[in-house]
Amino acid sequence: MTQKKKNDSKSASSDRGLYCGVDVGASATKLTLIDAAKEIRAMVVRPSGVDYAATAKECLAQALSEAGNASKLARSVSTGYGRHNVKYADASLTEIHCHGIGCYHYIPHSISIVDIGGQDNKVIRLDDTGQRIDFKMNRKCAAGTGAFIEEIALRLGVKIDEMDPLARRTDHTVRLSSFCTVFAKTEILAHLRRGVDVAEIVRGAFMSVIQRVVEMDPLDTEVVLTGGVVAYNPIIAEIFSEKIGRRVEVPPHPQFTGALGAALIALQQSTNE
Repeated sequence: MTQKKKNDSKSASSDRGLYCGVDVGASATKLTLIDAAKEIRAMVVRPSGVDYAATAKECLAQALSEAGNASKLARSVSTGYGRHNVKYADASLTEIHCHGIGCYHYIPHSISIVDIGGQDNKVIRLDDTGQRIDFKMNRKCAAGTGAFIEEIALRLGVKIDEMDPLARRTDHTVRLSSFCTVFAKTEILAHLRRGVDVAEIVRGAFMSVIQRVVEMDPLDTEVVLTGGVVAYNPIIAEIFSEKIGRRVEVPPHPQFTGALGAALIALQQSTNE
């Protein structure tokens, strides 16, 4: 296809409007706009804060601005913890369903999706047709989630965006025997008193998150990692691969997988009308 035809095709897709998926998580709100050709036109992420409705509205305004002044919204689907707070959504679906759709869009065969979020983590199993055959969710405590990583960073006195570079400084991992965030912090104090390198403790914290996930499910199919924790700490995918003895996949823009899935559903619903 020539460049002119590509541009004409993109223009025609834009004329049909844009399709919005907004994933309102407990920690962050992610929004994706796609056109009728399933091309991503804008992506926005903001802290969810305490007013989910206002944050979702702000995300949409920013995304439409980034997509172009003439952009118009054809249909919206919301998902995530605060999905029912999105006033402009035409439909709302669970994050389990939307994450499945978003991942299968990139990896269309049997997979085990591991989503490591700010407040919980999920394992979603899809068959070769993309149908969900099982899912598990951890909500008992902060262990194994982004909140756990944030607490460890706070205790170590490092910024969140310093965690990944720190973990890459060493191949050694300090074992954190406790999954409980409170007890883990006590263990960390003991390691610091012994003069253990902070990089080894950070790597140990990442391994603790992975261990929690591995104990949730056998993960006997191809593993795909999603979520903000993976987006900001890509070394987790490398450590995860070492842990299970085979490569794990990370789709493009792993933090936006749920929002993309919701946008794809919005497009499908619009097409079926």
